[in-house]
Amino acid sequence: MTEIEKTLSDHKVRPTAMRILIYKYLAQQKIALALLDIETAFAKAERSTIFRTLKTFEENGIVHQIEDGTGITKYALCEPGCNCEIDQDLHLHFHCNNCDETVCLTEHKIPHINLPDGYVAEDVNLVVTGVCEKCSN
Repeated sequence: MTEIEKTLSDHKVRPTAMRILIYKYLAQQKIALALLDIETAFAKAERSTIFRTLKTFEENGIVHQIEDGTGITKYALCEPGCNCEIDQDLHLHFHCNNCDETVCLTEHKIPHINLPDGYVAEDVNLVVTGVCEKCSN
């Protein structure tokens, strides 16, 4: 069993050929990707298969969605040990206004936010926008 197969199995996701390919592709990227980016990389695959794979990955804590303010949902692999819980696994995202890339800044955690009584958080997404290191040089 490969490491990718083990990771998928550990998250209770059956390691099909397409799931392994999509996981491997996401792991090779340094940026978050839109569904269209992934569909372009797998042009011969069914769009619905790619979408279902991403949804399965998201439901099982393998990827997380990023709303970076562009109106396009992007996806990135969760870091090892992440279980996508609001209280402990949240990190910053950075969207570059120049190159339009979005990256996870996993080393920069979002602190726990105490909400007023009666409020229940379902998602937290903090995106910093500006110019990335690559574009500022």
